[in-house]
Amino acid sequence: MSTGGSSNTPGHPARRTTPRPGRDDSPDRLYTVTGGRSRTHSDAFDLVTLVVAECAPVPGMQSEHAAILRMCDYPVAVVEIAAELGLPVSITRILLADLLDTGRISARHPRAAPESAQLPEPELLEQVLVGLRNL
Repeated sequence: MSTGGSSNTPGHPARRTTPRPGRDDSPDRLYTVTGGRSRTHSDAFDLVTLVVAECAPVPGMQSEHAAILRMCDYPVAVVEIAAELGLPVSITRILLADLLDTGRISARHPRAAPESAQLPEPELLEQVLVGLRNL
């Protein structure tokens, strides 16, 4: 008989009955993290928007804001930030909007290829595919 917090039944993955460390999605915590806001006023962020820190965290800053600034030394997608923080994307977008409003981050969408961009010749793509298969 198992007394731990997980189920190890053969053929079934272990299931936790307690929250993962660092992840507490209780409504009270999420309310506190966002200052009671449930939406952002900005549409600047979707799942693939790339975020880059424009400054380092400062003492007294909200811990989630500081964590975002520390992880965004290079472009990081919103969905990756949310996963790293262990927060829902909607909450992460609110935090990002706070940082954008204060100039602490910049955000941009990944560039799409312009319509006039030339795609490689099919023969070249086939040669690359053959080369990769031979590796």
